[in-house]
Amino acid sequence: MKIDFIDVDSAISHAKQLLETERDISPALKSVLEVILFLITVLLNRVTLNSKNSSKPPASDPNRKKSNRKQSDKHSSRQKSHVGTTVQKIDDSDEIEIITIDRRSLPKGQHTEDCFETCQVFDINISRVETE
Repeated sequence: MKIDFIDVDSAISHAKQLLETERDISPALKSVLEVILFLITVLLNRVTLNSKNSSKPPASDPNRKKSNRKQSDKHSSRQKSHVGTTVQKIDDSDEIEIITIDRRSLPKGQHTEDCFETCQVFDINISRVETE
């Protein structure tokens, strides 16, 4: 990786090679320098993380910069003049599809029959009629 036109990876590897070849350094100093090089590597890897190469999404990243925006007094849902409706389930469907599960494909002893789930899909036919 490069930071300000400095190839950091090659500089760290060069410093490690110099530590290995140097004979006049005490073992304590050598271990301290190795720890410092390791910390530099870890911190640089952390600095170069972004949302594309990080395992955490930006919203859950504790080190992200917080927004300076203040919370608004406005309600974030619908417009006040809009009256919404919810599509209700109907009792007599045109088509009922029961999905069967091959119980042999499930792991033995690791499943229980708990409940069932229903779902209704409403198809809306949108057409365009052009008269001349």
